[in-house]
Parts: sequence; C-alpha cells; structure tokens
Amino acid sequence: MMFAILDPHDRAQPFPPVASALAEPNGLLAAGGCLSPERLRNAYRHGIFPWFNAGEPILWWSPDPRWVLAPEAVKVSRSLGKRLRRGDFAFSYDRAFDAVILACSAPRTGAGGTWLTPEMLRAYGHLHRLGLAHSFETWRDGELVGGLYGVAIGQVFFGESMFHRAADASKVAFVLGCRQLAAWGYRLIDCQVHTPHLESLGAGDISRQMFTELLERHCEAPVAASAWQPA
Repeated sequence: MMFAILDPHDRAQPFPPVASALAEPNGLLAAGGCLSPERLRNAYRHGIFPWFNAGEPILWWSPDPRWVLAPEAVKVSRSLGKRLRRGDFAFSYDRAFDAVILACSAPRTGAGGTWLTPEMLRAYGHLHRLGLAHSFETWRDGELVGGLYGVAIGQVFFGESMFHRAADASKVAFVLGCRQLAAWGYRLIDCQVHTPHLESLGAGDISRQMFTELLERHCEAPVAASAWQPA
C-alpha cells in the first residue's frame, strides 16, 4: 500500500484515514504538505504527528499501538520521590519555550543529527505564540537543566520531546508537568511510541483505534480557565 502525498499549498486538505497507515514502517501515513498551524492542529487532533530528518520530505505518522498516559497515573520511583521531596529543582511552565525546544533539538549521544530541523523549530514556535504548544521546565540555581514540550488540544497533551542537563531533571519536569495537567483537568497524555524512559514513568500502549476514540472524546472538552496562565 502506498502512503498519501499531500499538497503543500492546501492547508485545509484532510489527512487520509489513520487506519490506512503502513504497518512497516509502523504508522507512516503521508508525506509532503506543510507545517502550518492549521495543518499541525488538524494532524494532532486526528492522532497524527510529523517526524522526518533534514533533507527528507515532511513525513506524517500514526503508529499502532499508541503509547499514552493518564496524567494522574504517572509513576514515581522511590529515588525520584526523594528528589522531589528535597526540592532539588525549581519547576515552571511556558517560561522558556524557545530554550526548551532548542535544547531538545541538540543531537543526542550516538545520534548523527536531529529531527528538530529549523523548519520544525519555527513551526512549533508559531504554535506556542498561538497558545497551542507549551513547555514545562526544571531549573537549578537559575539555570535551565531540563524540560519538555508538546501540543495541547482540549483535554489532551501531545508530548513531543524532552531533554536534561542534570540527572533526573527531565523526569522531574515530566512528573510535575503531569501533576499540573491533572490539576487543570487534562485527561490524556500522548507519548507517541514506546521508550523505556516513558514506560518507567507509567506510559502504556493502547490500540490506534482506541486512541482516536479518546481524541474524539477529549479534544473538544474544556480544561480549567487557569490552564497555562502566568503563575
């Protein structure tokens, strides 16, 4: 089965049904299009996200199964719990979005590059200015040492990437971010695909069909009026 080719000039063009995504590579649904806010919001709303390397066309994915987490179900290990109680890091949200996504774009150890190309950085920066993309941050002695960012639609937070410059800094950002999301009324965090790191924090897999059904239920539901307001 061939995946779809999207028109880069038609921002309102619908995506093909996610059930038509390839089994190998898992979830590849479409190529091309653009990274406009309209297309990105439509993608996330339907369980689709962009992922591609520099020099490649934009690739759109909807893998099966999908890894997710209910914010209130985040797992905290004994050692991480001790670190949280000690208050080793200060926590914030939307204080340093640009710095967080730039840090997430840095090549990882053993990796040859980054999927967060300048085009992607600009696209998510635009989403942030529109109030759709957000970040959680951890700080030590006034220095940004960890964080994550994602897209928020209704009661769903679509996690994208995280980074750390100190041990457990990204885990603390994730756990405290989950607690903040739960307090605001969020019901679901999209973790996209399996990683041991996310599994250790409580993420589990569900079918793509169940995931899209949850999106139908929660993406149009409201969250607290205080969500993402300056602390």
